Amino acid sequence: MISQEVVEATLREETSRGKNEARRLRVSGRVPGVVYGAKKPSLAVSVDPKQINKILASESGHNTIFDLNVGSENAKVMIVDWQYEPIKGKLLHIDLKRIAMDQKIRVGVPITLTGEAAGVKQEGGILDQVLREVEIECLPADIPSHIDADVSELTFGKVLRVSDLNQFDGKVKYITDANQAVAHITSVKEEVVATPDAAAADAAAAPAEPEVIKKGKQDAEGEEGAEEKPEGKKSEGKK
Repeated sequence: MISQEVVEATLREETSRGKNEARRLRVSGRVPGVVYGAKKPSLAVSVDPKQINKILASESGHNTIFDLNVGSENAKVMIVDWQYEPIKGKLLHIDLKRIAMDQKIRVGVPITLTGEAAGVKQEGGILDQVLREVEIECLPADIPSHIDADVSELTFGKVLRVSDLNQFDGKVKYITDANQAVAHITSVKEEVVATPDAAAADAAAAPAEPEVIKKGKQDAEGEEGAEEKPEGKKSEGKK
């Protein structure tokens, strides 16, 4: 998806790179980044994190193609990698790739399930989405923000596959295996929880330990005691 957003980037000098400089950039309200691709030299830049976060939060997200101005250079770019601070969630770094609008590229596009599955509505099943993103190849201008998948006809035994997805009049080629499952209906398995009364009844119904075993244990103890007494008498006789 092509955006009208224009991001102004500032070149970073070779001597100003490193962790300390990156920290100073973030304090000043900028974040470090790199621009590469299109058979041109890579450039170290800094950008406004608010603009980048706005693009990432848009409908097309990181697949958004926008204009980047770096000095005298203007290029169509796409976000290919980004890093957030894990605790505060602040943007730390951004990687941008130059895009040639006349060359096909491969991107991952999210799948959005639409409709109410018959297997859920009529059969009481659960809709299970197996695949949430699919890899495609197309021209940059033809990249969809997402791919809708209608699940209305899904019932038990049926599987929605990549081959069933929108073909976009041949403008989009699916790289993901055509037989890959996207969604299906699963059954509901109820877990039976025993009530206190049922648990007590089960305990009462459980077979008791056979009495003969208890007697056997007692007899064995008695025999051991009987064997010890003669030994005591022998020791007394020796005295």
